[in-house]
Amino acid sequence: MIDYAKARRLLSRRDPILRDLMRQHGACGLAKAQHTDPFTALVHAIISQQLATRAAATIAARFDALFDESGPTPVQVTAISDERLRGVGLSGQKLAYIRDLCRRIEDGSLPLDSLDRMSDEDVIETLTRVKGIGRWTAEMFLMFRLHRPDVLPVGDLGIVKAIQKAYGLRKVPTADRMVRIGESWRPYRSVACWYLWASLQTVPLKE
Repeated sequence: MIDYAKARRLLSRRDPILRDLMRQHGACGLAKAQHTDPFTALVHAIISQQLATRAAATIAARFDALFDESGPTPVQVTAISDERLRGVGLSGQKLAYIRDLCRRIEDGSLPLDSLDRMSDEDVIETLTRVKGIGRWTAEMFLMFRLHRPDVLPVGDLGIVKAIQKAYGLRKVPTADRMVRIGESWRPYRSVACWYLWASLQTVPLKE
């Protein structure tokens, strides 16, 4: 678990820009955005790809409404027709991704129960074997499901925009420059990212 008080103290001491963001936005909401079920987290991560937060939340809520309060299982999702799943707003491509995810969980090639014990990079390598799950989706899973404290998703457009805005950069920062800026945030880069998202009011759909 992340020690948020310790994280805030460290980030405030090392980065005055983040210190100001933390004063503006209060307590970090990263933990509140967590999903307890890894399968649902991955489905929601797929749903949220290339969508605005509000649109993704709407589709995710419609998807969840197809199941009881305990949430969907791969077997239950497999049993639902393509037509019903498209009816909640899933594109054909995302539907194919979710089908592949279900197959891999059911045949054991994606061991969800083992991800907690893997390193960040091993989790990314394992998840990106699934169709439609790239590094960004795996990083969101690390942050919002596994609660890993030191993830910096340099491919996230919100983080790119927030860093450019917060640090007054004339040009869009490259991944290398973002990594350099984020060095002082270690080992709490996930917390720093939450505040950067909050500065744009675009905290991702909970994963």
